Amino acid sequence: MQLLNQAVVREQLTMTAAIDAIEQLLVLQHHHPDWVKSPERLVIPTFEGSNLQSQGSHLSMPATIFDGTNEFAVVKLVTICPDNPKRNLPTTTANITVSDNATGRMLAIMDGSYITEVRTAALSGIATKLMAKRDCQSVAVIGCGGMAFEQLNATLSVRPSVKRVYLWNRSQGGATAFKSKFDQDYDFDNVELIVCDNIDDALKEADIINVATRATQGLFCLNQIKNDAHINAVGAYLPSMKEISNDIIAKSQVIVDDIVGSQAEAGDLIQAHEATDCSWEWGDMSGDLKSLLISPNKIDASKLTLFKSVGAASFDAAVGLYLAKKATKLPLGIKTAW
Repeated sequence: MQLLNQAVVREQLTMTAAIDAIEQLLVLQHHHPDWVKSPERLVIPTFEGSNLQSQGSHLSMPATIFDGTNEFAVVKLVTICPDNPKRNLPTTTANITVSDNATGRMLAIMDGSYITEVRTAALSGIATKLMAKRDCQSVAVIGCGGMAFEQLNATLSVRPSVKRVYLWNRSQGGATAFKSKFDQDYDFDNVELIVCDNIDDALKEADIINVATRATQGLFCLNQIKNDAHINAVGAYLPSMKEISNDIIAKSQVIVDDIVGSQAEAGDLIQAHEATDCSWEWGDMSGDLKSLLISPNKIDASKLTLFKSVGAASFDAAVGLYLAKKATKLPLGIKTAW
């Protein structure tokens, strides 16, 4: 069995590899729906009865993947610890296990935090590749938190025509810090990053808009964006959250990563469906990412498009399995008996 810490995962997992792994999964699901099993995640509240610790949660996200010959079980375990920033620790930690279902043998245990960032971004990368104009020149990043780095990496990887990126964050310091770190850590020397004082300046020229926030109401309206923009919305992961306004949703061709998960968790779409002053309904969706990959002509990239992502265990499983196979073959990390 291989043990892969975050340093190894970061070194070995490229955006291109993550996109390829998830596209292969989507094709497999299309042709063989029963070969990929991904039940609803289990969420257990933590410290509900404590006055000393803030309430957090523990999540278990299992999935199995059968490739026609072999079957693997991949489980992501996530712990959310709201008090961790005071300890100089990350709020969310995650680990992924990969095992062979024929023998039960554990193949790998790996850090799951970076995989979560990359697989979420890879989904947006696939959506951007299929939904955005081919000659996009500019991107707006709305919300410059931790998830925004790989989101932008994925966007620039599939649309190398982009020359300018406009950054907006509720605190300008967050956007400035993002610019410095992205310039340092990512190799896109031909792309200019511009920090914007207000959200209008970030949006008005943007061909692609990446949104990753915990907002509870729409951050911008239809008249603030181009009528042929593409939006990747990966925040607002609870029914009570919302970052995309109803007028944008009603006008957009909407694709989601997971239909069942979106109907339970995608606050943007749930609230649009329930609003009495919004005409949008679930039946207005153009489909999911799997159907779009198989039939890309169902979207008109010359019109407004919206991709909403809430995630699913199967996407973590695809990327985790790719790394586990690579680690076993090379090998990578630390090999240990189990």
